Amino acid sequence: MQKRKNRREYNEHFVEGQHLKLDDLKEEAQDLENQYLFRENIPSYPRPEFHVSHLKHDTNQVGLKGIRRDGGFRARDPLRAQDSRRQTPLLWWSLSVRPDDVTAAETGLLEKTFPDRSQEQVQRQQSFLGRFATSPAFMKSSRLGSYRFTFPLEEVLEAYSEQFCSGAQPVLRVYETVLYKQEVMYSVLVHSPANQELFLKYPLLTDDPNAVCAFKDGRFIWRPEAMCETHSYELIEKRDENQMDVRQLFGSDCEYYVWDHVVVALHLEEEQVLEFDRDKLRENLKFCDKGPATITRYNFDGFKEAETLVKELWPDDPASLEKEMSLQELLAASCVTEPDACD
Repeated sequence: MQKRKNRREYNEHFVEGQHLKLDDLKEEAQDLENQYLFRENIPSYPRPEFHVSHLKHDTNQVGLKGIRRDGGFRARDPLRAQDSRRQTPLLWWSLSVRPDDVTAAETGLLEKTFPDRSQEQVQRQQSFLGRFATSPAFMKSSRLGSYRFTFPLEEVLEAYSEQFCSGAQPVLRVYETVLYKQEVMYSVLVHSPANQELFLKYPLLTDDPNAVCAFKDGRFIWRPEAMCETHSYELIEKRDENQMDVRQLFGSDCEYYVWDHVVVALHLEEEQVLEFDRDKLRENLKFCDKGPATITRYNFDGFKEAETLVKELWPDDPASLEKEMSLQELLAASCVTEPDACD
């Protein structure tokens, strides 16, 4: 694997133009000392397929002020081409998995694993997938700052198309697999058709049914290789009953492993801004608590401080600043309003 330092001075090992599954990544990284990637005896965990329709962008106080001032998002991080001195700015977003995505993924996994389930077995199956969605990819907290913008993927791509592609469809490519100490990051590059020549070495992102990440029907399809980080549960398949069950682990039975996630990098030219209506920006903004293993040098804000700042930046908006809820909290809330979905 190639090695570099990112703009935050963290070491990265990476492979260009591929999204490597864990077995292939272990082959590529066999000369590296990584205490998490090569852990053995990891408890069994699910391999669902999420169809994701939203993106999130976390930022700090400085970034929030800039977004409000500019009316949108600027690229901050250069594309680190190893064979070129050109630094191409990228605007980074992450997939945002929502409760409906988890419910649909769980149903799909059960139907694929047990295609001959009876109606009685379907009714008897208890929800389980949310217990495994515990890595930072699913957390309500942030590693980058106290402010999170969450947008429908369709709106982001539509704005990008109109502002930078003359209305044409953006091009999506497999950019990189990046390995950190405990994190595996799969990145997707988005660019204008006018810039094809710049990025031909990166394969097009398709709807490959075996890929970690694919794109189909306006959604990203993410098939996590490692969705837990800390493995506090074990998946139990009861083949004779066509059921999936969960066993909680304690103490030394819990295992720490790598976790993976998908990020989306939108190519922008210097000084370009992906613009959104100021009211839309405020509508899609929530407060995030500070998460574990933060990767920013900036301090995180408390909720009261964040409330004051947001009110200063959007003085005409009467709405109170909301706190981001965890996936587990949202799933629990959906069980109250739609109990049949949680049977």
